[in-house]
Amino acid sequence: MTNRYNALFYSLEPAIVQFEVQAIGHIESPYKQKFAIPRQPRLVPEATAKLIFCDAFNREEFVRGIEEFTHLWLLFRFHETADKGYSALVRPPRLGGNERKGVFATRATFRPNGIGMSAVKLEGVEYKNGQLALLLSGIDLLDGTPIVDIKPYLPYSDALEGASAGFADTRPETEMTVSFSEQAARFIDQQSQYPELKGFISNVLKQDPRPAYKKKKQQTQSYGMNLYEFNIRWQVEDEHNHVIEVTREKQQSVDKAKD
Repeated sequence: MTNRYNALFYSLEPAIVQFEVQAIGHIESPYKQKFAIPRQPRLVPEATAKLIFCDAFNREEFVRGIEEFTHLWLLFRFHETADKGYSALVRPPRLGGNERKGVFATRATFRPNGIGMSAVKLEGVEYKNGQLALLLSGIDLLDGTPIVDIKPYLPYSDALEGASAGFADTRPETEMTVSFSEQAARFIDQQSQYPELKGFISNVLKQDPRPAYKKKKQQTQSYGMNLYEFNIRWQVEDEHNHVIEVTREKQQSVDKAKD
């Protein structure tokens, strides 16, 4: 039996094997567009989300014992870019978009199979009105992202002492500062649904979500983004972000960047 299995394995090796992956759920995220999402998980701890399970996996048996773990690996699909193909060489944002690296030497979204992974914090398990969900924080996922698997984070195995990470060996840091206009600060203080909204906005902006080519420009630049159901508009001058306006109005088409 072993020989027959090995023969089958080797006969298939040169071929392109195709298979289907079933989503087990999706993410309800405050990030409503790709612009302004942190480039890695846990850079913005205030970014909370829910993992909503699909009907086939909407049973508490699937997550029994999961609360024994503080963090989880999420395997997901880059659903907004997966159909746009891939390239052998990409330009990592950490290098300012000025240097090409092999796609398998990066965490770029334009990958052959469009699969990503994130290590996020598990805040709890929720079962309400017949719907199972995981409560998460520190996420870096777009709203609606399909989740294809969940695995517990194992510190003794997953945190490798002495490991190095090449051009991405250190946590990304910027000198960006953030201030809020009177209107923006008042609006945030008057809403009570998201008590950490101000810190959330601040930490997102401190990551400097601008495209690399925009960071080289000296003039004042204006931007807009949606977090939760809020529309946030701010200006960048030198290394400072000034939040001009926060409103609850949903915007169908967000200008990602405009000069």
